Amino acid sequence: MNRTLYMQVLDYDRFSRDDPIGEICLPLNDLDLTTGQTMWRALQPCKGHMGKLGEALISLCYQPTVGRITVVIMKCRDLKSKDINGYSDPYVKIWLMHDGKKVEKKKTATKERDLNPVFNESFVFNVPYERVRQTSLIISVMDYDRLGRNELIGQVVLGSKSGPMEVKHWNEMFAKSRQPVAQWHLLKDFR
Repeated sequence: MNRTLYMQVLDYDRFSRDDPIGEICLPLNDLDLTTGQTMWRALQPCKGHMGKLGEALISLCYQPTVGRITVVIMKCRDLKSKDINGYSDPYVKIWLMHDGKKVEKKKTATKERDLNPVFNESFVFNVPYERVRQTSLIISVMDYDRLGRNELIGQVVLGSKSGPMEVKHWNEMFAKSRQPVAQWHLLKDFR
């Protein structure tokens, strides 16, 4: 009675990541599951997907015996331009979260005037096995500005309570422990 069915309609792309078209959430307590029924519902814009912000290729590896998550920020592509010159100066910031609280922050080097930066930078976070379920990672792609505040281009939240593609990657990290698992993620704007 307290479960919700989440469905997302995607545009299939053969050589890149599928693009979300829309989504719908159906609280199961609103439905009569004892009868077969057909219904129409309007798709809603995907939460956190306001236009194209770009994508990030991220690799995760969990080593349960030593309680360590290794995150490799491999590269980004098609980042949204944030500067007047039509480029961005991207870097990636990673927050390790426990029970929704920020615990530890790490970040990559800045790549100047690049909408398709290659980082290949590795970061290690110590996460004991018994704390893994309460852990998540906020991975933010930022635009560095010499004057003023750095701007968020987009972000991905990886954990057991994220969106379907993020949860899939998170769970695969455990299923293939001790092996790096890489996946492209669409950047979202959660503001």
